[in-house]
Amino acid sequence: MVVYEEPGTDEVPLIRQRVGAYGIVLSERGLLGTVMSRLTGAPGAWNLPGGGLDAGEEPTAGLLREVHEETGQQVVPGRLLTLQSDHWIGRAPNGGLEDYHALRIIYSATCEKPSRPRVHDLGGSTARADWVPVKSWRRIPWTRAARQVLSQHLPSR
Repeated sequence: MVVYEEPGTDEVPLIRQRVGAYGIVLSERGLLGTVMSRLTGAPGAWNLPGGGLDAGEEPTAGLLREVHEETGQQVVPGRLLTLQSDHWIGRAPNGGLEDYHALRIIYSATCEKPSRPRVHDLGGSTARADWVPVKSWRRIPWTRAARQVLSQHLPSR
């Protein structure tokens, strides 16, 4: 067993692993994005809609639930695009030391009846959501992880 400590302290990090499902959601209105709240490590940054899976939840079911909670949109999952894995040790937004592993399952998805996005999960990780014109997605301040996936899967737009 490996134990990590922050230099100069006896604090041992909380080990956390989070598996989440996210979508590159497209519609006639554009690309669906969410803005991260102040409760996250990247407040104000844009992200793909999605989030952590509940215990035993199928990834596509989690994608549908999370997209609805964060944006109010009903989507149709498409194909599995990629998996992203990130690991870091550092301070969480609450100040605690974490050894954090994020595993993101990324799908394509479509929204056949897009409407004005509305956050239903108030007080969570999403401050707001909106449709972004596909041709201008690169001008938005996306998280590193979201920008990486979008660059791979929307390169010619």
